[in-house]
Amino acid sequence: MFNIENITRKNIFRLIPYSSAREEFKGEANIWLDANENPYETEINRYPDPYQSELKKEISKLKMLELNQIFIGNGSDEAIDLLFRAFCEPGIDKSYIFPPTYGMYEVSANINNVETVKINLKNDFDLPSCSDIFKKIDSKGLLFICSPNNPTGNIYSLETIAAIASSFKGLVVVDEAYIDFSNSESAISLLDKEPNIVVLQTMSKAYGVAGLRLGMAFANKQIIEILNKIKPPYNVNSLSQAEGLKTLKNRSKVLEQISQLNSEKAILFDELTKMSSVMRVYPSEANFLLVEFKDSDKEFTTLQTKGIIIRNRTSQIKNCLRITVGSPEQNNILINAIKEI
Repeated sequence: MFNIENITRKNIFRLIPYSSAREEFKGEANIWLDANENPYETEINRYPDPYQSELKKEISKLKMLELNQIFIGNGSDEAIDLLFRAFCEPGIDKSYIFPPTYGMYEVSANINNVETVKINLKNDFDLPSCSDIFKKIDSKGLLFICSPNNPTGNIYSLETIAAIASSFKGLVVVDEAYIDFSNSESAISLLDKEPNIVVLQTMSKAYGVAGLRLGMAFANKQIIEILNKIKPPYNVNSLSQAEGLKTLKNRSKVLEQISQLNSEKAILFDELTKMSSVMRVYPSEANFLLVEFKDSDKEFTTLQTKGIIIRNRTSQIKNCLRITVGSPEQNNILINAIKEI
């Protein structure tokens, strides 16, 4: 049976959180003299809502979740860091990742003095079998599954994720930063069945507001309570909350852009596969393509001299570059530049 106390650091479980002025009084008032703010009214002289209530209401409708199942952070990176701080005892618990994958998991683990155990993906970038995974697991802590995976672009089955979660004694963190570009179902659907799953999503990719730094974590209410307990009192600023809400209410524009980017990805995929310098283009359910070149260093360096910046992933996957899908104009320039090379 899932027991939040068994996986939470003892000092965190016992922690009495800081109580901010905006938590102690949540009603309406004419004169606010409780938070030592500058009294001269502007749009930002007051502290923001510490729990992003209006933003969460919109997200709850979209994701069909209760408000107490939603955490909003200063980017998904904040949620990742808080998960380490709450659920990994430094020097004792471990984190588990499946390389090649998003590098911030290991960085956050190192910051929090948590050992990272690497369980390599198979040659086709699929997850290893559950039996192979659990041969490497000897601790509770955090297990990260990036799906769709960065930088490979492939997605993992919910059945596999559920099987891993049902046997793991810590938290399984499913990072779905790119899920909006996929037709596959979100791991949010597993939350009722597997109470130790945390799903991360973001407004930085499909929603086009990376500069706002709005990340989301979805989980059972006990996990969300712990994250709220240890987050900074006002972790998401007023401007980000307001612009994020505006973006969510204009979802038709977001869906239109997702559709166009997926169409452009298909065109880019076809064009790249025709090129003699390209060895392979990997299928992707994200807004990028992983491309294996005959001479990736030459391609990468020459594109830079032309003012075209892509991501070199050769340190993770030999001769591979990661290309974000751009606008039609940007993609045409990229294709012509590679043809020239």
